[in-house]
Amino acid sequence: MARYEELFPGILLCLTVAAAAAVINNLLPVDLFGIALVSLLLGMMLNPVLARYQRFDQGINWTSKWILRLGIILTGITLSFAQVFQAGKYALLLMIFTLSTAFGVGVICRKGFNINWKLSSLLSVSTAICGGTAVATVGPVIKARSREIAYALSATFIFDLLTVIAFPWIGKLIGLSDTSYGLWVGTAVNDTSSVVAAGYAFSDAAGALATIVKLTRTLFIVPIVLVFSWIYTRKEMQADSKQERNKVSLAKIFPWFILGFLAVVGIRSTGALPEPAVNSIAYLAKFLLAAALGAIGMKTSFKEVAGVGVKPMIAGVVIDVSVVIVALFAQAMILNFVG
Repeated sequence: MARYEELFPGILLCLTVAAAAAVINNLLPVDLFGIALVSLLLGMMLNPVLARYQRFDQGINWTSKWILRLGIILTGITLSFAQVFQAGKYALLLMIFTLSTAFGVGVICRKGFNINWKLSSLLSVSTAICGGTAVATVGPVIKARSREIAYALSATFIFDLLTVIAFPWIGKLIGLSDTSYGLWVGTAVNDTSSVVAAGYAFSDAAGALATIVKLTRTLFIVPIVLVFSWIYTRKEMQADSKQERNKVSLAKIFPWFILGFLAVVGIRSTGALPEPAVNSIAYLAKFLLAAALGAIGMKTSFKEVAGVGVKPMIAGVVIDVSVVIVALFAQAMILNFVG
């Protein structure tokens, strides 16, 4: 019982911050920030105060780990395998180009700017997969610091803010069709809320396609997490000369919560759940992720994030812009070739 009593204050605080973030986000005219980012910022604002009190620490740490995983698992309710097939060959082919670009340019930026591999990986994952959700998922797997996770989330938000404003204007200026624009936005913009905002600002057809393509990207979080689990383990073993020659145990590095994510995707794919239930679970997933990111924010100060420096932000912009350009030309090439 003592353990639950120690956890309760911190968990309650995280849930309260997430609820406050939801209220603030609902008061905004457009869902541009998302409750997860608002919760992260609120948590960071509370950091100087909470640093004086230890009674919240255990609950905050527990929320940042276990509530985060539960939120990721429930996020699978927004996906179905049918959506992946519906997105079709165009989206899957296009993602080959964008994934290669995000991680390839990320490696170049890491070496060119001398950036920590964990932070550069989070910036690449954010661009390649699904923005904040990908950062929140991969960050704990590679044992990234809270400030690195917060930094990557901040970089994602800044770029998404610019894309929501600029993409509809650019799409109309260069005369993109609904299909071309939907493919472009669905693969080049990071967070789902930003994809929806930028997509539907162009047309309903473009917005619907962009959303499907974006959700398809989210499913790729499964192999990406497995790859980064293996990379992290190999790096840790190389750092320890005694373990360097040992083989990596899949059972030890496998992020088991990903199976829960796939199970929820499978449940959604059956069509057994009514739409109101799906919407409720999807919102619960967002709320739990917001609580977890609020917890991460409480463990991170603005000074720590600023201390990471300007170079990673430049690297994030380079990665994002590279994907935007490649996605624009790749979708045109694919549509011309296949069509």
